[in-house]
Amino acid sequence: MNPVQINNVDHAELRVSPRAGAEFGDAANQALVFPSEFEELQREFAIIFRRRDTGIQAYALLGLDRDENLFLAGDRWASRYVPASHRRGPFSIGIARSSTDAEPGEPLVHVDMDDPRVGDADGLPLFLEHGGNAPYLDHVSGVLRLLYQEMDAAPAAYAALDDAGLLTAVTLTVDVSEERRYTLPDVLVIDVERHAALTGEPLERLHRAGLLRLATLATASLGNIQQLIARKQALLGAAG
Repeated sequence: MNPVQINNVDHAELRVSPRAGAEFGDAANQALVFPSEFEELQREFAIIFRRRDTGIQAYALLGLDRDENLFLAGDRWASRYVPASHRRGPFSIGIARSSTDAEPGEPLVHVDMDDPRVGDADGLPLFLEHGGNAPYLDHVSGVLRLLYQEMDAAPAAYAALDDAGLLTAVTLTVDVSEERRYTLPDVLVIDVERHAALTGEPLERLHRAGLLRLATLATASLGNIQQLIARKQALLGAAG
């Protein structure tokens, strides 16, 4: 990787392709997702939680086999929404620090100059002809801002759901056909009965924090497992 901070002088004419693909890490069967995405995600993907060393994380299910993204069609996503962790493309956040100040500085947009999408003549411009950010760079900046803000905040939100007893460990069983079954162990989902039984101070606390809605969206999203099954069945049918 060769991350370089973007500026409108050195990169005035730089173009970057927004294309996706397995070679760019998009062929994954789950994507890291964040609370502010749940509204869009639950219309398309099943949202699950997992315990990690850094705390509880949320993921959108994209496939059933390893390295399988059933929402990826060649160099584009075949979904109405793309998780921010994949939408960022070859861009990342870098934190400027001065040599005399130990405090972190302003987060700045960087681009991986070694990524083959960078410098693509058919790509999108980052800057307007007479200065200022082009729409694509504004879009990318918004995606990176979401990731930067929620990377630290999300585990605390999920921990609050866990502390309230709303997350329960399950093994998801997904039957694609009579002969083909998938099991997803060590998954956390919202416990519907505990969610419905919440009362008093815990209910009020989660409501004020916006976490009850988060739990509701995550629960509703599990219905999208049927869409995942349908996509897998279509793939197997085409292969057969």
